[in-house]
Amino acid sequence: MSELKSSGGSPAVLTYEERLSADLELAMSEGSRFFAGDSDVHKALRRIAARLSELDIPYAVAGGMALVAHGYRRFTDDVDILVTAEGLERIHEALDGRGFVRPFAASKNLRETETRVKIEFLVAGQYPGDGREKPVRFPEPAAVRLEREGIAFLNLPTLVELKLASGMSGAGRRKDLADVQELVKALDLPRDFGGQLNEYVRLTYEELYDEVHGPPGAS
Repeated sequence: MSELKSSGGSPAVLTYEERLSADLELAMSEGSRFFAGDSDVHKALRRIAARLSELDIPYAVAGGMALVAHGYRRFTDDVDILVTAEGLERIHEALDGRGFVRPFAASKNLRETETRVKIEFLVAGQYPGDGREKPVRFPEPAAVRLEREGIAFLNLPTLVELKLASGMSGAGRRKDLADVQELVKALDLPRDFGGQLNEYVRLTYEELYDEVHGPPGAS
């Protein structure tokens, strides 16, 4: 595993993101492996999913890995997982220091110790994007999960709804809106797919759809 010297002279292990930034050849290799389903991110995903299943903790994979599972192929360097507050507490009790470590003492997130890939947790009841109150919250994972090859992912309407709510929360979250547009293209989602979404995000979905295909009645 790549190392560098810390300010005190002792070796400091690089995170996955740092390794990619420091080594172009590694980044290119990981990109190829990612789209073949064999990257370090995939390894970290399989390991955390297996442990959560063993512990019987409800979860649903979100973020970039959920996009990939639904058919939009884009690279991501971390794993986002929706859990409950109770589930997160149990995760820290069972996994911290046992194949996973917190990036810093107060963090709710973990890193898989072999790959150094970040596992970021989203907590049911909290708000996507900027974290401020809005009509869309992170739901209970057990109610919105869809299993693919033994791993639980967010179902498609929930993934789109959360991406929209996040992207609408500020300029720094615009990539989430772009992800929705790419899902529209990749999956050929219809305009009336918006009817499955919370009213708060429905108009934004339709506007993004119209940017891709043109407004209703356009030739």
